[in-house]
Amino acid sequence: MNEFGGLGPMEAFAIVGVAGIGAQWLAWRFRMPGIVLMLIAGLLLGPVTGIFVPGRELGPLLEPLISLAVAIILFEGGLTLNFRELRDARAAVKRLVYIGAPLGWALSALALNLVAGLEWPAAIVFGGIMIVTGPTVIAPLLRQARLRSRPAQALQWEAIVNDPLGALAGVLALLVVMVRFQNMGTIEAVWHLLFGLAFALVLGVAVGAGIVAAFRRNLVPEYMKVPLLFVTVLGVFTSANAVLHESGLLTVTVMGLLIANAKLPSYAEIHRFKETATILLVSGVFILLGADFRFETLSMLDWRAVAFVLSVVLIVRPLTVFVSLLGTDLPWQEKFLIAFTGPRGVVLVAVSGIFAERLVSEGISDGALLVPLAFVLVVATVVLHGFTLAPMAQALGLTSGEKPGLLIVGGSEFATGLAKAMEKAGVRVLIADPNRVHLRSARAEGIPCYDGDILSEGAELNVEFIDYNTLLAASDNDAYNTLVATDLAPDFGRNAIWQVTRHKEEVARYALPSQLGGRGIGGSRTLTQYLDLLERGWRFSTTRLSSEYTLEDWRDGRADAIPLAVVDRGRMSFVADPAKFEARPDSRIISLVPPDAQAQPEPAESEEEDSRPSRLEDADHAVMLRPGVFPPRRLH
Repeated sequence: MNEFGGLGPMEAFAIVGVAGIGAQWLAWRFRMPGIVLMLIAGLLLGPVTGIFVPGRELGPLLEPLISLAVAIILFEGGLTLNFRELRDARAAVKRLVYIGAPLGWALSALALNLVAGLEWPAAIVFGGIMIVTGPTVIAPLLRQARLRSRPAQALQWEAIVNDPLGALAGVLALLVVMVRFQNMGTIEAVWHLLFGLAFALVLGVAVGAGIVAAFRRNLVPEYMKVPLLFVTVLGVFTSANAVLHESGLLTVTVMGLLIANAKLPSYAEIHRFKETATILLVSGVFILLGADFRFETLSMLDWRAVAFVLSVVLIVRPLTVFVSLLGTDLPWQEKFLIAFTGPRGVVLVAVSGIFAERLVSEGISDGALLVPLAFVLVVATVVLHGFTLAPMAQALGLTSGEKPGLLIVGGSEFATGLAKAMEKAGVRVLIADPNRVHLRSARAEGIPCYDGDILSEGAELNVEFIDYNTLLAASDNDAYNTLVATDLAPDFGRNAIWQVTRHKEEVARYALPSQLGGRGIGGSRTLTQYLDLLERGWRFSTTRLSSEYTLEDWRDGRADAIPLAVVDRGRMSFVADPAKFEARPDSRIISLVPPDAQAQPEPAESEEEDSRPSRLEDADHAVMLRPGVFPPRRLH
């Protein structure tokens, strides 16, 4: 505690970190919008209980902390803007920037003047700032909603590119107001704006190119690359802002964009570390935003504020998007989703607070309404889109849905049989292999395949990774399996990365450290051993448990079976230890069974569990696999 009765700086930083990450964990655990929980946590800590008041605990450090955090978030956002990943979303992004930004500015200013009742000077300034759609909000929402790549790319690029443009539009409008009310010369104002923009662009390009050159020539050791990027972002951001207020946002975005498209060998490690830092910063910023709010500022608003928010969500944003995307080949579902997804974030509140003070000092009393209007708009759009984006996208068919997905790397008879058994259990499967010949059996069975290296740029462009939440590395090359499992572990999550056992894994000098490779499936068998079992007549079996036929019954009837995976309530997981796995009623067990178990029938399902007639896909299914011989594909 400090001398004024509040928290000390150390306690303040600790409570921001614990509350922010805690809210994100709860959101992940209970499948709720993380942004909403972070705002709620901030409001509870600040205006509701008074435990943490940022202005009291942090004082003059609050504003620069938020500004620097936003700069790093935008730089990390720029690092995600890889032109090779745009694909067919490129036209949509261009229109949302070139047409959407000025159109959104004009429509927002109209709404502010006609609906919220602001005078034109304040409406034009705030309308420019409202171009932003919140990269601090979009990224967590996209992660939660699991959108398909094209609408996700369009929303992400629009948010990151338009964010500095919105701040600069506000700067331009503010300069126009200053020319009118301060009798500043027009030439002086234009020169100030153009010089500031040029300086910001040149600085971003020059520093970005310098970093790329230094990294390529190995002038910076690996352990210093990320720290160097951090201090560089802070330096160029403050330098650009010193010339033209808020132009630093443009500088860091340009710098990140240039580095992202330079094909640096260290890019993956840099991006992953930056993504982790961004999660921490987004959490902290939203905790500070909620905790620093004062409910008394809402007393400045009336019914017009509610009408203004509704007009932005239901008229301004949809009209801007539909006009911008007119004539593009995007399907109506994607246009509809983008049109009704426009959350605002912390940049809107931070910048509007700065501009509000300038407007009030120039004698424009309506400038005082910018902060409460911005906060209400941010809270309303964050809560609205936080709860509606995922169900709306799912209803429009733009997500991977609730169906579990499995990506098998390596084509073989084992992969084909496993994929068929998984499909019987309701799992979406894709088999990938660089060798097209290896995919012949899978193609014959009608299983979706990707002919190429799963780690290539082509895979990033052509494989909807969002459809698959589990990966099994099962090629005939142990080193390649380990590389795939290690490289994709940060994207899938290490608990969702599996691998067939390597040859000589039990020998100490061949065993890999725990941070490399994936988790082993089905005990200690290698791919060669699985293929040998299939050669000897073993089969894949998909068995549905019930209250009448439990896991214990399955163990008793299939003592020699090798359990491989369990599919339960829309989730799937491989079996690491056959002796210890668990499965509940109504779940499905995928296993390998010996030839002598093929003729053993299993009890029918309990009538209490499912009174419907027994269906083919709910029975015990078998896929016989022998070299060159495959069962005919069933038609459903």
